[in-house]
Amino acid sequence: MYQWVSLLSLWAIPVTISFVLLYGWRKQVPVYEAFVDGAKGGLTTTIRILPHLIAMMVAVTMFRESGALELLLGLIRPLLDALHFPEELVPLALLRPLTGTGSLAIATDLIAQYGPDSFLGRLAATMQGSTDTTLYVLTVYFGAVGIRNSAYALKVGLWSDLAGVIFSLLVVSYVFS
Repeated sequence: MYQWVSLLSLWAIPVTISFVLLYGWRKQVPVYEAFVDGAKGGLTTTIRILPHLIAMMVAVTMFRESGALELLLGLIRPLLDALHFPEELVPLALLRPLTGTGSLAIATDLIAQYGPDSFLGRLAATMQGSTDTTLYVLTVYFGAVGIRNSAYALKVGLWSDLAGVIFSLLVVSYVFS
């Protein structure tokens, strides 16, 4: 199983890029020009979402620095013990919906501390790739296009993040144990 996952991960990006280029060529799309036009649009979007991005970064920093994360960890510790969920991964699971940079820092620390081939290292990497920065996405992208009622998207996003955490634990336990 491990060899299959390694082979799949090795070829996924080159095959995808090749497919996109060949598909564009077949449909007679000027691929390079389309890429450059998309990059120009991305720059415009970046400038438009910058105030939302700054506000979200300030909120995340306040959450971490205020001690709220540690308080929350203390409250849910009995539940984690009952579910046999590694306590070291809770900050990653909690911060991933909030901040990509903060969660990447936590995943990097876990991998540095336990090793990339350890159970916790693999689980941290899988969780990082299986979940999204839901609140960041809602704040920045919904704010950029003026969507104000994001309650349903928030619910779906957070449920998806929870599913990503659960299935990361299940898949890593199955594949690497």
